[in-house]
Amino acid sequence: MRELNKLSAAFVKSAPAGKHGDGGGLSLHKRSATSGKWIFKFSLHGKRPEMGLGPYPEVSLRQAREAATEARQHVREGRSPIKVRQKERREAERNLHLLKDIALDAFEARKAELKGDGKAGRWFTPLELHVLPKLGRVPVAEIDQIDIRNTLAPIWHEKADTAYKALGRLAICMKHAAALGLEVDLNATEKARALLGKQRHKITHLPALPWKEVPAFYRSLSEPILTHLAMRLLILTAMRSKSVRLAHLDQIEGDTWTIPAENMKSRKDAATDFRVPLSPEAQEVISEASKSARDGYLFPGVRKGVISDATMSRYMERREMEARPHGFRSSFRDWVAETTNTPHEVAETALGHVVGGSVERAYRRTDHLEQRRALMCRWADYVTAKSGEIVRFG
Repeated sequence: MRELNKLSAAFVKSAPAGKHGDGGGLSLHKRSATSGKWIFKFSLHGKRPEMGLGPYPEVSLRQAREAATEARQHVREGRSPIKVRQKERREAERNLHLLKDIALDAFEARKAELKGDGKAGRWFTPLELHVLPKLGRVPVAEIDQIDIRNTLAPIWHEKADTAYKALGRLAICMKHAAALGLEVDLNATEKARALLGKQRHKITHLPALPWKEVPAFYRSLSEPILTHLAMRLLILTAMRSKSVRLAHLDQIEGDTWTIPAENMKSRKDAATDFRVPLSPEAQEVISEASKSARDGYLFPGVRKGVISDATMSRYMERREMEARPHGFRSSFRDWVAETTNTPHEVAETALGHVVGGSVERAYRRTDHLEQRRALMCRWADYVTAKSGEIVRFG
């Protein structure tokens, strides 16, 4: 057997530049008196490749010999120590459980809960844009509150809502990692929130027209043009702009408008369509709009599709109004609260909101359609100035 351990620690430290063999294929290649690298040369399958064992002096003589001994064992077993090391590195990287992989796995697990399986990207986007560029390649088990604080600090006040969402999504990812059996700090996001402090930004709600001013505005929408008709239907039904803009003749049957789940704002129970009771006034608006329908859509765009999301907002801007279309939902809700004794669940359902917890919803099979029908008829009477009566539910 070839002689091993020819070098000594003292010689290695003082050896000049050049190659110095330790035996058994291990040698030190010194570039200068103070630095170099360890090389292991072996024979396998008719070839004599070289394998680096690390830089000197970071890797000591003893450590280099231990690595060479392990490499010789692989050679005796007919395996390339280079390929063995490459395989071990790939496996180690997989076992790191990087945040980017955990985030994608968490997203996949929640797609069924998201509107359109999350294809619009709203759930994942805060992570993708503001967290993963900095922490994506960090093992999730190593992420602490300092990492999170430093990542979100630049947008914590300037983009408060986005930062808040990113922090919430990150907390979900950490819980997902824990469920996979990884050792993570589940309190890291809360501790980061404490470090970041209270956000200066305050969430501002879209301005709404006071409910007492709605009848006068409604009367001003007197022209049989699509913008006026769409605004009138929006007010009469208290629905969101998207649902109104995408209203289709096939969705309407008599005095009921059934909005497909995908046209409603994402809700946990949005697996079913939503029924909207139509007052006689709303039915008249639909009848008028149907005269200009294209491809079944009540409010078609100039060239294709439907009117844009900005159409009604721009109309109110041109009239120099601070209020915006979405605000009419608040106008309606305030009117309900101040002039009626409508039960909470009826009023909230009228807005398409989810009411109660999952267990309560599982046992409650009604959508209060008839109660809502009476309420919406009263609302229509009010906005058209036909009645100012107080609504009472006995």
